[in-house]
Amino acid sequence: MSLPRRGTPDFLLLFLTFSLVCFGLAMVFSASSMTSATQFDDPWHYTKRQAIAVVLGTIGMLFTMNVHYNKLKKWVLPLLLVTFALLAVVAAVGQGPNGVKSWLPLGFFNFQPTELAKLVMILYISAIVSKKGDKFRDFKTGLLPVLLVLGFVAFLIMLQPDLGSCAILVLGAAIVIVAGGANLKHLFTLGAVGTVLILIYGTLSFLSDPQHAGYRIQRFTAFMDPWADPTDTGFHLVQSLYAFGHGGFWGAGFGQSIQKLHYLPEAHNDFIFAIIGEEFGFFGTLIFLVAYLLFLWRGIVIALRCPDPFGNLAGMGIVSMIAVQALINLGGVTNTIPLTGVTLPLISYGGSSMLLTLTSMGILLNISREQNLNLALDKDKEKKRR
Repeated sequence: MSLPRRGTPDFLLLFLTFSLVCFGLAMVFSASSMTSATQFDDPWHYTKRQAIAVVLGTIGMLFTMNVHYNKLKKWVLPLLLVTFALLAVVAAVGQGPNGVKSWLPLGFFNFQPTELAKLVMILYISAIVSKKGDKFRDFKTGLLPVLLVLGFVAFLIMLQPDLGSCAILVLGAAIVIVAGGANLKHLFTLGAVGTVLILIYGTLSFLSDPQHAGYRIQRFTAFMDPWADPTDTGFHLVQSLYAFGHGGFWGAGFGQSIQKLHYLPEAHNDFIFAIIGEEFGFFGTLIFLVAYLLFLWRGIVIALRCPDPFGNLAGMGIVSMIAVQALINLGGVTNTIPLTGVTLPLISYGGSSMLLTLTSMGILLNISREQNLNLALDKDKEKKRR
C-alpha cells in the first residue's frame, strides 16, 4: 500500500478551532442581535458579516494548510512590503471610531492591516532566525535588523494609534526572538532603553495635547477604581463587572443577557467575554476557558514537535500571538489589567481578526500534517524491518 504524499492534519486542533468559531458565531448573534435590530433593522447583521469572515478565513486556512509551510519563507519579503504599504495607507486615510484610524473600507468588508502585520512579523522573524542560526545571537548582524523592522512596524501601528495591537505585536515577536536564542543581555538592555523612550513619548504627548493625553491616561488607569467615574472613564468596566455579577454561578441562560441591551458598549466585540460570563455563569465560563486553553496547548505541542527551526518558531509565534491577545482581552474585561480594547481571537466580532487567525491556524495544521506524515513513514519502515 502506497503512503500518502501528505499527512493528515491534527484532528484535535482542527476540532477545537471550529468549535470555538461556532461558539463565537453564536455569541456574536446573542450579544449583537438587539444592537443590530436597532441600528440596521436586522438582528442578524453582525452575525452574517462575521459568517462571511469565517468563510474567507476557512479558505485562507485551506490554502495555508495545503502549501508546505517552508514555502512561506519565499513570500516573507513581499508580504512585509505589502504590510508596510497597508499600514502607511491606513494611518493616513483609514477609518475608525474615536479618532483611531485602523480600518480600510473595502465595500462589504473593512480590513484591518494590523492583523496582517502580526502574522507577517511572526513569519519574518522565524525566517530570519532559522536562516541565521547561531549567528542570530550577534547583536549587529542578528538581532538589530529584526528589531529595526519590528520597531518600524510598531511605529506605523502607533500612528493609527492602536496601543493594544502594538503591545500584542511586540510581545508576540519578543517570544519568538527569545525562543530563537537571542542574547538575553541584549534584550534586557533594550527593554530598559525602550521603557525610558516610552516614558519620554508619554511625557511629550501629554505636553503637546494635555487634554487628549490626560483622557487616555484616565482610561488606562480606570481599572484601579472604575467606580470612581462610573459614567465616563470607568463606564465600560463597571458594566462589564455587572454582567459577570448577574451571571452568578449558573448564568442567566443563552440569549438572556441584560447588559447587551444597550448597557454594555461593544458587547459583541471587545466585551463578548462579559456576555459569556453573564449568560453561562462561572461554570460555563470555566468550561469555555478550559476549551480555549486546550486549543492553545495543542498548538504549542504541534509547534514544539516540529524539528524544522522555521516551523517550530512560526508555530510558537502564532500560538503566542493568539495567547497574548486573549490574555489582554480577558484581563481587561475582568478588570485584572488596564483595558486596551482588543478582540478575543475566534470569539469576538471582527472580520480581519477572524480571517488572519484562521489563516494562521492553517499554518499550524500544515505543520501537523508533516509530523503525521513522518510518523506514518516511521511506522512503515518499522513494519518493513519486522
